[in-house]
This record gives sequence, structure tokens and C-alpha cells, in this order.
Amino acid sequence: MILALLVLPVGQAWAETAPAPATAPAPAIDNGVTAWMLMSSALVLLMVPGLALFYGGMVRAKNVLNMFLCCMVAIGVIGMHWIFIGYAIAFPANAPILSIGGFNILGFDPGLVMLRVFSEPGQMYRLAMSGDATNAVPTGVPELAFVMFQGKFAIITPALIVGAVAERIRFGPFILFMLIWSTIVYCPVAYCVWNVQGALWTYGVFDFAGGTVVHVLAGVSSLALCLVIGPRVGYGKIPMPPHSLGLTLIGAGLLWFGWFGFNAGSTIAIPGSELKDFMGISAMAFTATQVAAAAAATVWMFVEWWHVGKPTILGFASGMVAGLVVITPCAGHVNPGGAMVIGLIGGVVCYGGTQLKKIFNYDDSLDAFGVHGVGGAAGALLVGIFAIRPLIDDKAPGGMTQFIKQAVGLGIATVFAFVMTYVIATIIHKTIGMRVSVDDEQTGLDLALHGEKGYHLDEDLIV
Repeated sequence: MILALLVLPVGQAWAETAPAPATAPAPAIDNGVTAWMLMSSALVLLMVPGLALFYGGMVRAKNVLNMFLCCMVAIGVIGMHWIFIGYAIAFPANAPILSIGGFNILGFDPGLVMLRVFSEPGQMYRLAMSGDATNAVPTGVPELAFVMFQGKFAIITPALIVGAVAERIRFGPFILFMLIWSTIVYCPVAYCVWNVQGALWTYGVFDFAGGTVVHVLAGVSSLALCLVIGPRVGYGKIPMPPHSLGLTLIGAGLLWFGWFGFNAGSTIAIPGSELKDFMGISAMAFTATQVAAAAAATVWMFVEWWHVGKPTILGFASGMVAGLVVITPCAGHVNPGGAMVIGLIGGVVCYGGTQLKKIFNYDDSLDAFGVHGVGGAAGALLVGIFAIRPLIDDKAPGGMTQFIKQAVGLGIATVFAFVMTYVIATIIHKTIGMRVSVDDEQTGLDLALHGEKGYHLDEDLIV
């Protein structure tokens, strides 16, 4: 009896301290990489007010508030759209709902509507998977961080389009346009290019951070939209100078700053075999972004200096953005030397792109097509020449084969974006109307549409 009393506690203690049966450990959150992804998301969001300043400084003073709001409203409207349905279309993991010839064209996951799947037990902190069509592995980053990061891309892309129709677009119809365009154009193309099941991903098209998905779509759609609604009253006949190039230069600086998150954060899509090099590839993309932007800004300044006789603030700021645009699809694929060449080419090409409206007489008010459309297309092609990673069969991918793949992807995205945008814009314009009246345009959209003025310099503010 005494022995039993002595042995029982010892047995209980052994049972309580014995190791549990071995089980596979749950994938752990990588706090460092997750922190960088959250920071990158915040940097990309900062690009939206940067864009507002960049565009706002280039319009006339009577339209500055309208331009600010047309950019910033995307944070609210498209921010909700992305959570409600956008992510469910762009990044479903289930079987596609439309395939043609073995290529997946469209996807949709009902469980991702309103992100409700993340409320299920065990799903809140589920990890995003690596950018592999097969043999994908957890990245160590919660998928919700990936949702937020990609959501910022969805927000800024339609905001870019308003630059082509500045000073004459009705605010309400533009919001409607953004919602329809994001659903029909942006999200399906993001699925095809960035989802590991998507047609252009499996075909082998490279788009590291959005040359095709963001800039080509926005630029080509800008051209289609400005053709639908026509030029500003007096375009080509009366001067329409930017009212504050200081704002534009500050905005360009903020865009450059935020673009480091835009490009270097996009490392999240690398294959699982490269996860050990995650931050190294981010550093590579970060460096390429800096080098290309500096090169493009400089070469744009000198080309303009040669062409018109003087270097301008607007030209330097535009060159900065052009370099950032052209390096976007290339950032994590090219070395610093390649990035410099890409930036130099991009600065020259985009300067030429802004001259096209003078030749063909269309009113791309703030050069949305000239910079984003032309620059995005140039970058999408140049990555096919200068790419050094990821290695394919132990060889760098740059060459004619990759260049052809890039050209095919670019052609498909360009035609799809232009046709769909033209159709969407025409329907809205023919039904509820997309442009303001002549009187409102001459009054200025700040007062006519919002009942506000950007500046009160002509009033005595001392009581």
C-alpha cells in the first residue's frame, strides 16, 4: 500500500512530462519577411497621395482638388472592391472557371469573397504559398499580408488612368468606370499574369512587379478612355500650363520612395527554391529601381534639353516616373548594369511616347499613355533581353525565346485592355455621360463638382 502511494505520483509525473508523439511542425511565420511585406504595402499605399500630387500639380489651379480626389478615392472605392470580390478573382487557389486550349483564363473562389475564409478556425494566419505552379511551399508570410500588398496595386492602377482625362471627367461616372474596369480588366489580367494557375504565368511571361498588369493596362486603357470622351475645350488652341510644378516634383519624389515597396516587395512571388534568397532578391530589385529611375530622369533631362533648348522640372519629374515604370517588370530579374541600360532606354522611349499626342492629336492630358503605356510596354519587352534569374534549366532566361514570350503576353494584354476599356467607357458615356458640360469645364471642376476651391489667394482672409 505504501509502495503504491509512492509509485503513483512518480508515474503521474512521468506521464505528464513524457514527450508527445512526433508530428510535423506547423509552418512558422517568418517575422522578418512579414514585417518587410507589411512595410512594402504601406509604401505602395503612399504612392497614391504621391500620384495625387504628381497629377495635381500638372492641372490648372481650378481643377487641383478634383484631381486629388480622383486619385485618392481609389483607396476607398477600390480598397473595398478588392476585399469584396477583387482578390477572389485575381488569386483563387481552386480550379479555374474558364480555360481555353489548356490555358486558364479566369478564376474565382467564393470562399475569398469578403475574405470570409480567413475567419474559419485555423485559417486566420494561413501562409501565402511560393510562386510555383507545382511543388509550392509556404513562404512564411501570412496570406493576409499578401492580400493587403496586392490590394495596393489594385488601388493605384485605375487611379493612374485619370491622368489621361484630367480636367473634363465627371466624378461619379469615373467611380463607376473604376469599379467595372477593375472587375472586368484588372483582376482577370492579374489572374493570368500573377496567379500560378494563370495562362500567361504558365506560358512563362515575366512581370516582376506590374509592368503589364499595372502600367500597360493603365496606359492602354488611358488611351482608349481619352479617345472616347474627347479632348478638353480649347485643347491645342489655348495655353493649359501646369499650375504648380513644385507639387508635381514632390509627388514624383514620393512615388520614387513608395516604388521601393512596389518593386522590392514583389519578391513574395519567387519560387520556393529561392525563398532562402528572399531578401537578397529584394535588395536586387531595390537597387534596380534606384538605378533605372536615376538613369531615366537624367537622360530625359538631356534629351529634352537637346530637343527644346532647356531642361525643365516637369521633364525631370516625368523622367523619374518613366524610369520607375520601365524597370517595374524587370526589377527582380536584372542586374544593376542591365537596370541602368533599361532606365536609359526607358527615358528616351517615354519622352518619345509623350510626343505621340502631338502627332496624332489626341488629348492625353497628363501623359498617362505616353509614360505608363509606352514605358510599361518597353519594360515588358526589355526584361526578355536582360533577365538573369530565375535560372531555367541552369541557364539565365534572357534571350529571343523569352523576348517572344514577353511580346506575346504584351500583345494579349494590350488588345484586351484597349478593347474592353473602349467598350466599358463607350457604354457609360452613351448612357449617363462621362464628361462634364462645357460650362463646368470652363468654371473648373473644383467648384462645379465639389463646391470647393484649392486656393483662396484672391480673398482677404483677415477678419
